[in-house]
Amino acid sequence: MTFDELHATASAWLAAQRQAVVVQVGPTRGSVPREAGTRMLVAAHVVVGTVGGGHLELQAIEDARTLLKSAGETFERQVALGPSLGQCCGGVMQLRHQRLSAQALADWQAPPSRFTLHLYGAGHVGRAIAALLGGVPCRVRWLDERAAEFPPLPSPPHIHRLCSDELAAEVADAAPGDFHLVLTHSHALDLAITQAILVRGDFGYFGLIGSLTKRAKFEARLRERGVLPERLASMVCPIGLPGISGKEPEVIALSVVAQLLQAAAQ
Repeated sequence: MTFDELHATASAWLAAQRQAVVVQVGPTRGSVPREAGTRMLVAAHVVVGTVGGGHLELQAIEDARTLLKSAGETFERQVALGPSLGQCCGGVMQLRHQRLSAQALADWQAPPSRFTLHLYGAGHVGRAIAALLGGVPCRVRWLDERAAEFPPLPSPPHIHRLCSDELAAEVADAAPGDFHLVLTHSHALDLAITQAILVRGDFGYFGLIGSLTKRAKFEARLRERGVLPERLASMVCPIGLPGISGKEPEVIALSVVAQLLQAAAQ
């Protein structure tokens, strides 16, 4: 469940005056299953979200329901995952339990964005990538010339759709260090967007969908247009992690999103 979905559920429960506890991961040390700031909602008979599963989560749910039955407002527990729970992670987590309230909800902060991506193309692969990124803390600017290509259902708030007749010109609105993925319906359009990205040269990651043959043809044309060799070398084409085969849009998307996360971690 994404941050926005969990926050919306908490807001709905609060409006309905449903009694619940917010379990939040605090400071951590060593190997732990979830990062600081991760939250889970616990009501009398419902749990939404996760703080890591296993015995850790069972203990957190039990503590939350004990708090619900008490007159208390908060409860904290430091958990050593190895000795106290028999989990193999071996790290230490601080868990804070707090009754769901307007103040508790106001204190929520969204997880930091892993990257900002400009996704050019709403075809099969573009839609599969956008669907996967719906659950990733990032910012996506999703562009296409054809409004009808975007899926009918609304995208999550962090994925902003933009229909534009001048996709290559939209490259100018990117910030330095942003990521770019080019996978439109037209090789000519791909080439124009690619040139605009490489001329800027200040991207954090740039991937172009296509084969090695497409790359060679694009490099030849871009060299003729004055694009520097070192800029061409920084282009990722084909896209996706090496060693993952398959041309299904969903397989390509999994490989590409993994590559984006890898690039963001460097």
